[in-house]
Amino acid sequence: MEATVSDERPAQEGPATFRDVFSQAEFRALFTANALSWIGDYIAKAAVTVLVYRETQSVALSATAFAASYLPWLLGGPLLSALAERHRYRQVMVACDLLRMAMMLLVAIPGTPPWAILALIFAATLANPPSQAARSALMPHILAGDRLVVGLSINTSSGQAAQIVGYLVGASIAATSPAAALLINAATFAVSAVLVQFGLRDRPPTMTAAHRSHLLRETAQGFRIVFGWPVLRAIAVLVFSAMVFSIVPEGLAAAWAAERSGGLDTGTAQAVIMAANPVGYILGGLLIGRLVAPARRLALIRPLAVLAPAVLIPALLDPPPLVVALLAAACGFAVGGLLPVANGLFVRALPDGYRARAFGVMASGTQIIQGAAVLATGALAERFAIPVVVGVWSAAGVVLMLMAATTWPRAETVTAAIEGASAETAGAGGNQQSPARAGTSAVGGESSRHRQTVT
Repeated sequence: MEATVSDERPAQEGPATFRDVFSQAEFRALFTANALSWIGDYIAKAAVTVLVYRETQSVALSATAFAASYLPWLLGGPLLSALAERHRYRQVMVACDLLRMAMMLLVAIPGTPPWAILALIFAATLANPPSQAARSALMPHILAGDRLVVGLSINTSSGQAAQIVGYLVGASIAATSPAAALLINAATFAVSAVLVQFGLRDRPPTMTAAHRSHLLRETAQGFRIVFGWPVLRAIAVLVFSAMVFSIVPEGLAAAWAAERSGGLDTGTAQAVIMAANPVGYILGGLLIGRLVAPARRLALIRPLAVLAPAVLIPALLDPPPLVVALLAAACGFAVGGLLPVANGLFVRALPDGYRARAFGVMASGTQIIQGAAVLATGALAERFAIPVVVGVWSAAGVVLMLMAATTWPRAETVTAAIEGASAETAGAGGNQQSPARAGTSAVGGESSRHRQTVT
């Protein structure tokens, strides 16, 4: 495996531009494939819920069909993600796209019973963890330095945009023909497979057969790396803490709109609240990623982390839906500004042979934490008013983020982790080393219990 060639800009220079990122042919192919897959996924989610409801007239089964897409992450995301490092990244992504295309074609067949639809949806989404892990692990091979951070900002922001577009298009098409929406999804996977196959280099696996152990052991190494290495643990705490509260307005939007529509019809009020956070996330990711210098983005991580829950505290005043949407958008802006930077640090602080597994741990944790946060606040809203729940929950989020900020590692610790990971990848020639050795070099022997002093 070739080591990533560094093109990092000095800290005093401005950030990488969109032109810098899109000038890379492989990134253009991967970005387009990602966008198509995401839009297709959200179209399918909207269509499947309609299809199952029409077949069964059951709200519970319709909701189950929607939730089925998250089950692989909850049941085996890290395990499935570990598969990506055993095989060529391009091969993994193409195989997963073709599997999902085939499953969607089967779901679209008229007369498919509801139980078969649920089984097929579950089978299709089993391909999500290894596919997304391979894509994440491949990014540092395509982009380096500040281009990686800007590329991650573009990817995450486009994912939020894909959610909005996919739901709107999917709901519109599914209203007349759910099968047509599913066929569109299958087509997006087919095009994605072609783009990946012919647009990306065929790199060898990061883990050779000689370095394989047991899949469960390899998965456990992913957990030990994320939570055992100080810099990665600090980033994980920050990301997970952000997820605990930023999802809440979106998760409670339906009930919130029903209780207080503020002069809007209930459906419009719900849509406005649900769309606000993704819109804010898009703006935060693109504006901060593009207009703020790299060193300044690092310095903004902790202030944005505290600001994100703080802007939701005014929900205590029971504002109308449009104001709630503004608060949710401000929260999304802060989270969108800090997550790509944190993700960029996370990826660069990992030796190449562990990126897919570590991504699986992070992605699964994010899914579980978001679901748990919505369930917890939903249960609280059964006993207390929603504005009170959101406001108090967000105030607790400020405390949580202050704790995460005070344990953020020093700048030299982060730098040592990145340099150690780069040296580990280059020295190993792409072959996996033991977690103990990689962990030692990656963290540079530093403790993460000190404040970061990035300037």
